[in-house]
Amino acid sequence: MFVKLEVTRMAQALASHAGARQGVIAENIAQADTPGFRARDIASFSETYQAGEAAAPRATRPGHFRAASGAPEPEARALPGSAAPNGNTVSLEGEMVKAVEVKQQHDMALSVYRAVSDILRASLGRR
Repeated sequence: MFVKLEVTRMAQALASHAGARQGVIAENIAQADTPGFRARDIASFSETYQAGEAAAPRATRPGHFRAASGAPEPEARALPGSAAPNGNTVSLEGEMVKAVEVKQQHDMALSVYRAVSDILRASLGRR
């Protein structure tokens, strides 16, 4: 039932993107002392979601096409930045700011999903 609604598909894609980005941020933090490590990040959710929508046809009925999951798997990319004397480009302060942004994105996705769920329950008379 929830899979066919575009808003729930988008919320699921946002939560998935936030999880993938959190993993890249955690890797950056873990490698903060590794000489020569280049900090990485994932493209913004809007970029990856729009690319997924344009790349795959959408199913309009069960036997039509295989339904797309919403967004493509995000790819980590190197970030430009000033390097420390050992060649490492990780900024712990910057990574912490990104971690907060990711938490906000994940919380927003959960809020949207809960709101849609509550609306559907109310419309069915099941509160």
